[in-house]
Amino acid sequence: MVEKTQIKVDPSDPTTIPKFVDPMPIPNVVRQVNDCYPSNDNEIFYNITMRQAQHRFHRNFPLTTIFGYNGTYPGPAIEVQKDTRIKVKWENKLPSKHILPVDLTLHGTGDTQDVRTVVHLHGANVKSDSDGHPEAWYTKDNKYVGATYTREVYEYTNHQAGATLWYHDHAIGITRLNVYAGLAGFYIIRDFLEERLNLPKGEYEIPIMIQDKTFNKDGSLFYPDNSTPPVDFPVPCTPSFFFGNTIVVNGKIWPYLNVEPRKYRFRILNGSNNRAYELRLGNGGKFHQIGTDLGLLEHPVELNSFILEPAERIDLIIDFSEYKGQEIILLNDGPGIPSPGTDQVLMFKVDSNVRFPDKSTIPHNLRTVHKTDPTLAVKERTLYLGESTDHYGRVIHLLNNRMWSDPATEKVKLDTIEIWHLVNTFNFPHPIHVHLVHFNILGRKVYTDKDFDKDGNYIFDLQSLTPPLDFERGPKDVVRTEPSQVTSIVMHFKDHPGDYVWHCHILEHEDNDMMRPLIVEK
Repeated sequence: MVEKTQIKVDPSDPTTIPKFVDPMPIPNVVRQVNDCYPSNDNEIFYNITMRQAQHRFHRNFPLTTIFGYNGTYPGPAIEVQKDTRIKVKWENKLPSKHILPVDLTLHGTGDTQDVRTVVHLHGANVKSDSDGHPEAWYTKDNKYVGATYTREVYEYTNHQAGATLWYHDHAIGITRLNVYAGLAGFYIIRDFLEERLNLPKGEYEIPIMIQDKTFNKDGSLFYPDNSTPPVDFPVPCTPSFFFGNTIVVNGKIWPYLNVEPRKYRFRILNGSNNRAYELRLGNGGKFHQIGTDLGLLEHPVELNSFILEPAERIDLIIDFSEYKGQEIILLNDGPGIPSPGTDQVLMFKVDSNVRFPDKSTIPHNLRTVHKTDPTLAVKERTLYLGESTDHYGRVIHLLNNRMWSDPATEKVKLDTIEIWHLVNTFNFPHPIHVHLVHFNILGRKVYTDKDFDKDGNYIFDLQSLTPPLDFERGPKDVVRTEPSQVTSIVMHFKDHPGDYVWHCHILEHEDNDMMRPLIVEK
């Protein structure tokens, strides 16, 4: 009898890691703690603590040290009803020393070497003092705090349509490290409209967070310090790009998900630092998109594939009823440094039978959408995405050739509509995120010098733009700016004045000056 050869798993070598052997976890929903904190009948209170913990990414891996909200990765999901006000106390109980290499030459990192955190609820219509401003950071037990730190308990009114939001770290200069270490979780706003639509729900509605990571041989998280090969820059030194060589879904490497032959609703988030994903089903099946970053579409869209840049979300339904007994791989055709296996994300294992009849539907009409009217814009801004070098000679990516510390130039009036023209001078895409607001993508255009006036302002012609892609036509808070193109978005700054930010959501870029202040003035 010939013995089977056992493959020795080396966490640093993705070719040795067996795929689709671990079930995909579903994030637990966090419970409120009103009994522990003073509150009134109209107030819902949560206490979420950031802790260092041990996590098993794969059944053949040793335990890995991570940072987690409530010590879990991903963090616990928060589910709230539209217009239900909640309060969250985000506590930093992390150790003073980071588990990943900290580049002490970046803005904000010289204030303290303790692990700094601040939580941004991505996509939230929220007052500025609860937005998670990058300089509102705090260390363990609030021993040290940043320049804009003003409150210990954040308040979210949830005054917006039902949508898939997510919360993640936003501390200046180390966002890329904290998110990569595990500080990310889902935040789902529900509304009564969704209930009336009879969409798949309960155990048939599943959030999916996709990230890429690299591991050392001992199973610990790897993040480059750029010391190999030797460089003339300080070490550690932040890379301009970082692509992991393994795909992690809801905290497991290349997992599988058992599904029944019926409809499922998936809320998919790209939580990666840098990697974009172009996703499709390996059997050629269809996706039925019902929503974008910040809510439902007017009508479902049938898709063969779609692109998710970092921080983008998509809300969709897959009908597995015709795939009984099949194993279907969710494939990735996206760009980025390839590695064996990064073209695969997870496997759906379709059972032969349903436990209960599937009474859910994919309605033709989802909701009435009132898009922001670009003819009502009071201002247009032409904003350039470009690069420069710092005093060490390193390439840095900038917005309008300005650094984070430069005075604010994007000052908008409360309750006004603006059109922003994002001019990407690079040869690769950048995902741009604007805090506070949702926006609509008006379109894109490959530009020439003739598209700008003598002052460099884009000469706007709505009819000349290529319309947004099929999966981008709903409310958004992140937009993919294509290389050598101008991307135009329109947004209404309403509800809250204050200090916010806008930035590239490639986290290595955001941490290294591709972020700018945004001031909403009364």
